[in-house]
Amino acid sequence: MRQWAVLRSHRDFRNLFAGTTVGTFGANLNAIALPLTAVIFLDASPSQMGVLGAVALAPFLIFGLPAGVWVDRIPYRTTLLACNIAAAVLTGTVPLLAVLGVLAMWQLYVIGFLTGICVLFSSLASTTFVPLLVPKDQLLQANAALSQSGTIMGVSGSAAGGALVQVLTAPIALVVDAVSSLIAAVLQGLIRQPGKVIEKTVRRQRLGASIVEGFRTVYAQPILRVMLVAATLGALAGQVQTVVLMLFFANDLGLEAGAIGLLVAVAGVAGVVGALIAAPFTERVGHGPTFLAGTLIASLAGIVLAMAGGPPAAILVVAVASQVLRGLGQPLYSVNQVTVRQALTPPDMLARVNATWRFLVFGMQPIGALVGGVLGETVGLRATILLSGAGMLVAVAFTALSPIRSLRTLPA
Repeated sequence: MRQWAVLRSHRDFRNLFAGTTVGTFGANLNAIALPLTAVIFLDASPSQMGVLGAVALAPFLIFGLPAGVWVDRIPYRTTLLACNIAAAVLTGTVPLLAVLGVLAMWQLYVIGFLTGICVLFSSLASTTFVPLLVPKDQLLQANAALSQSGTIMGVSGSAAGGALVQVLTAPIALVVDAVSSLIAAVLQGLIRQPGKVIEKTVRRQRLGASIVEGFRTVYAQPILRVMLVAATLGALAGQVQTVVLMLFFANDLGLEAGAIGLLVAVAGVAGVVGALIAAPFTERVGHGPTFLAGTLIASLAGIVLAMAGGPPAAILVVAVASQVLRGLGQPLYSVNQVTVRQALTPPDMLARVNATWRFLVFGMQPIGALVGGVLGETVGLRATILLSGAGMLVAVAFTALSPIRSLRTLPA
């Protein structure tokens, strides 16, 4: 497939891809093992789990905008190496503290927050690095390959996390995550291209002025502006749904843990399929229509799920259909929004544009989580899921009324 041919053609991108793939496996293992460490090993309360989830996202709100400026002032390869090594040390601290018998929740909060900073900076550096490692006409294939590996590693990392927690216990399972971060550092250290560093005259520009430039670059480009607004609205409404999803499965639909695990796996498999077809589908119908189709498919997942009812078999069929839509839509829009952003942004502005994007999109997620919790308690879980789906459809309508719907190829 063409998205894999780009790996054979560009050695530096191949090393970036390999390191990112290994790191993604560890990150998804961490997403299972760290919360289970809190629940099983430390007997965390629901409020403590909420704080643990929030601190991992907090860096996107606190440092999201200046991170784009700072990433441009250090070679991208250096940032990737530093973040992977720091993540390995931080994650490796958890099993060590557990063995010593001194592990506490406040330490998980600190480690989760610092690891979140590593995720922020490494993701910015990686996304900004790609256009320097492959030509513009191969960006779609490169991003599709990254999406495919990320989705596959997401499924396998989560599965491995659950198995390792059962065999090794939750804290010790995190050793595998620490090792994966070190392997990622070694692989990305093989990249020969250090990554663009801005000129000294630009580096002396004030932080605030640099951040404003990032915002201006996004909003001066009509296509990027619409995509950002749609992604921000979608992230806000999507997180409203995410925080109540498991409760809805268990409480309102009465599904057992095994069935819920099956539904999570279904979304993962659908995500792999979506990542596989993202590039060929885009080449056939265009970047804008594929982005629009992906957002529509993902938005319908909540609407369909809210209709679930009746006998257990009927409930499970509807829930499976919803999870297929949830997993399938995400790669279709994410691959294209990244590719279009990389293609339409001047190289010296890409890190700041990426930072603006992540600040708004990821910054909406903690807000969406709070709104979802409040709505779930006041109007009920089913109504919350339905409202969140409707909110996502607002983003779809906004996109459908914009020039994106006719964007077939990347403009110069």
